Amino acid sequence: MLKKTALIAVGGNSLIRAGDNGSVGEQQAHARATSRAVAGLVADSWRLLVTHGNGPQVGAALLRSERARDETYPLSLNVCGAATQGEIGYLLQQALGHALAERGVERPVAAVLTQVAVSEEDPAFQHPTKPIGPFYTRDEADDRRRRLGWTLVETPNGLRRVVPSPEPLEIVEGDIIRALLDRGVLVVALGGGGIPVVRRGNRLVGVDAVIDKDRASALLATRIRVELFVILTDVDQVYVDYKQPGERPLGRVTAAELERYLREGQFPPGSMGPKVEAALRFLGDGGREVIITSPERLMDAVAGRAGTHVIGGEVAAEAPVVPATSWGTEPAR
Repeated sequence: MLKKTALIAVGGNSLIRAGDNGSVGEQQAHARATSRAVAGLVADSWRLLVTHGNGPQVGAALLRSERARDETYPLSLNVCGAATQGEIGYLLQQALGHALAERGVERPVAAVLTQVAVSEEDPAFQHPTKPIGPFYTRDEADDRRRRLGWTLVETPNGLRRVVPSPEPLEIVEGDIIRALLDRGVLVVALGGGGIPVVRRGNRLVGVDAVIDKDRASALLATRIRVELFVILTDVDQVYVDYKQPGERPLGRVTAAELERYLREGQFPPGSMGPKVEAALRFLGDGGREVIITSPERLMDAVAGRAGTHVIGGEVAAEAPVVPATSWGTEPAR
């Protein structure tokens, strides 16, 4: 008898960590470590959906495409997203299968290539902000602005391409994912926040953008109505006054408390901020509980012995919460 359903969002740098060279062997080793913890929950009768980031892998795919552009066809950003979903899905699917076998658990594992619909009218398309890919010299940047229409911005290391990060509106394969979960499949999906697409009539068309993986995971968790949304990151808990003399870990907090800390600027946009916002979105849409912790503490966190546990409660009206809609079948508007 299966217990409850949880969505586990694996961090973007879980497979390629600081100091790694990014080899497939290193990624496989990290995937095995995370999969052992996930398999422990499956053995404890949880029904699980795993989502994952793909930032380093997409950067590598874009770099390969750039450097080989005179010898083979180039890849657009949305195709790189699809390719890395397949790449990471394969690594996780295999690692999870091995981890389950080690525990003597028979549970099928399937990776689902996932598209996420966004609106062409999203303001993000007029104001791209998400940096991707390699750094360029000024001459290289001017060439790409002229030839490809890219937007590039100055950084301390050179010029870098920026792309839109629109709001996720619909998980296109949502019904398929839920059907697999209902059949007892351990599902890997929504890599990198999903492949961004827009609806044009009855067609889906890929667009060059990056959807925030935590926002997309919160949307999927809401649509499937999971009981528990787990966000894995590189720290064991959420901290206030992080790396300051008064640093304090948060054990169990309400959504209202966490939202207040967010407004005070405790969680920077480039690190913990998106994860906290995703937690508030899920809880604001009626979710019950969010856990933020590290892969190493996953089992202890779900058992209540580690991690930051955020429970539903009153959230200020201005909190960044997406209203709930009928999941999986609602067209993008």
